[in-house]
Amino acid sequence: MSAPLRHSNSSHAIAEPVPLSAAAWYATIAGLCGSLVAIGLARFAYTPLIPPLIGAHWFSAGDTVTLGAANFAGYLAGALLGRPLAAGLGNRQALRLLMVAATAAFFACGFPVSVTWFFVWRFLSGLAGGAIMVLVATSILPHIPVARRGFVSGMIFLGLGLGIAASGTLVPALLRLGLRETWIGLGILSLILTGVSWFGWPATNPPQPATHAATQHHPAAKSGWSLRILYGQYAANALGLVPAMVLLVDYVARGLGRGADIGAAFWVVYGVAAISGPVLTGYAADRIGFASAYRGALLLQAVAGAILAASGNPWMVGFATVLLGIFTPGIVPLVLGRIHEILPHSHVDQRAAWSRATTAFALFQALGGYGYSYLFIHTGENYSIIFLCGAVALVLALLADVLNGVKRGRKHRAQ
Repeated sequence: MSAPLRHSNSSHAIAEPVPLSAAAWYATIAGLCGSLVAIGLARFAYTPLIPPLIGAHWFSAGDTVTLGAANFAGYLAGALLGRPLAAGLGNRQALRLLMVAATAAFFACGFPVSVTWFFVWRFLSGLAGGAIMVLVATSILPHIPVARRGFVSGMIFLGLGLGIAASGTLVPALLRLGLRETWIGLGILSLILTGVSWFGWPATNPPQPATHAATQHHPAAKSGWSLRILYGQYAANALGLVPAMVLLVDYVARGLGRGADIGAAFWVVYGVAAISGPVLTGYAADRIGFASAYRGALLLQAVAGAILAASGNPWMVGFATVLLGIFTPGIVPLVLGRIHEILPHSHVDQRAAWSRATTAFALFQALGGYGYSYLFIHTGENYSIIFLCGAVALVLALLADVLNGVKRGRKHRAQ
């Protein structure tokens, strides 16, 4: 469909949900498989594999961390290359190729031929993840009824939450079989999901609007400022989420003195909450709009970050863990939906904007990871400062959103 993602008038509210066709459901399942393989597993499954990689003497501790960063570097490259790849091959063939590449990387990582070998495959898995993140929703959502795009977007990115949950449950179970067997097991799962998604990707590229007359009322100059604000918010959101993604388990285990087992249990809670995140935020967006839902998400994340910075109470830390778990994958459909609201008439512009947003998030996620590590070491392992920095980044993102809304309101009244 080429209609705007959301109408501003109240008539958009519906009593009954718009039914999805079989093709739409299959495309949604394919999208879920894509985000699960290329992001959920390829990125998050590596975290619990770091100690076994070091313990089995596959690589040194320093090399293992560097290999983890290879996925982030590849993700940046994929965010930039996703659009050109789809332009040359078409959405369906590009997504199939990327799924195969991510699957091949799992099998290849089961054989530690050399650091260079492993780096190349981890980079390739990140590249596939970044490109799929750019293409997956923008290939599917234009074929979905407007009133169900929040739900479908949430279902597509449910794979991120499932991957986070699997990193704390499936991977430890596979590790009982051995390190190589774990990589091969992840490869087999990825191969199955690739097969499930193979014919689910839409066979045609998103339809273009029949007329571009409507776009004359929304020139790029008017949407450019809102998009720049959104890119900045998404980048700041990355800075707000990285502290928990990197330090949560260590904070509970060592910072609070609860031990490794309790720290791992908190990570499972984080993962379970992440499963519900995209669906909950997509549901909220369908009812209150993506702008309001994202504003609320920023507020709740800031509250969670402040709790981690100020309180060592396990119940409060657990509450913050649930909130951050929900929004780690849950913000993705919200930001994508905001782009569709800002650029409602052009799928080409939507994909370009989503690529830029994904790149901004990936860049600041990587910068945040290294920056927070440096700060952590040079402040005597002060967890509170790191969590506070994340909370401040989220507050700034929220203030930018509020001020932008005030500015839009003044312009509207002036007209």
